[in-house]
Amino acid sequence: MFKGSFVALVTPFTNGEINDDEYQSFVDWQVNEGTHGLVPCGTTGESPTMSHGEHKHVTELCIEAAAGRVPVVAGAGSNSTAEAVDLATHAEATGADAILVVSPYYNKPTQAGLFAHYEAINNAVGLPIIVYNIPGRSIVNIDIGTMKKISALSNVVGVKDATADLSLPAQVRREIGADFCQLSGEDATVIPFLAAGGHGCISVTANVAPALCAEQHNAWNRGDVAGAQAVQDKLVNLHQAMFCESSPGPAIYAVKLLGFCSDEMRLPLVGISDASKAQVEAAVFELGLLG
Repeated sequence: MFKGSFVALVTPFTNGEINDDEYQSFVDWQVNEGTHGLVPCGTTGESPTMSHGEHKHVTELCIEAAAGRVPVVAGAGSNSTAEAVDLATHAEATGADAILVVSPYYNKPTQAGLFAHYEAINNAVGLPIIVYNIPGRSIVNIDIGTMKKISALSNVVGVKDATADLSLPAQVRREIGADFCQLSGEDATVIPFLAAGGHGCISVTANVAPALCAEQHNAWNRGDVAGAQAVQDKLVNLHQAMFCESSPGPAIYAVKLLGFCSDEMRLPLVGISDASKAQVEAAVFELGLLG
């Protein structure tokens, strides 16, 4: 079971190139701060603008820096099934613990097409697969019936749910079972998601406040609901700041404030506005994250 606070890692760039040293230093800090798992090459890591070679390289950097201390769930999604299979088989060969596979975006497959996509990836690897359902970005939603069918595939172990529909975890738990891992993709709704049957979160906010995000889940898992809620109360403004513009703009700016890298991103993403910078700075300072 994958549970707790998994960080959707940002990717540091310097003059348009991936900065290997900054990336691995950041991964090491995340582990030392108590993050329960690492997710390289997701949307927050700017996977849409990476070449396949860069994508594989970042996965390798993450696995090397993690050094087996926490699980690495490698992003391996694409709107091309063949490309997703290629990334998935590479993640397996490199030593990832699992893969995160986003529903195909832009080409709008049917429910039958979604199942066929995940079936092909399932049949190509032996790694645990976490399905990533994010209709706000991919346009298509994986229906509960399709999710149940996908969950029966031999390697599919869970879902990252970024629908923001808090009725879904209970439905999934009822239809698929309590052992099907449910990870939220929405930082701001973690507590109600856990209460409805979830197991953890793949978090943007954890890039900036990994210790607090981990403590929230630690408190919940030891039955300290009030303690988990108290952490969530502290994080409210930071959660909002992380999505004041398109992710990962606010997150990479906050990581820059922490001193790990620049806030450089790849086009078509550009630096966040001055107003958004002020919001991010206020949230970071409020939590005392800059000492």
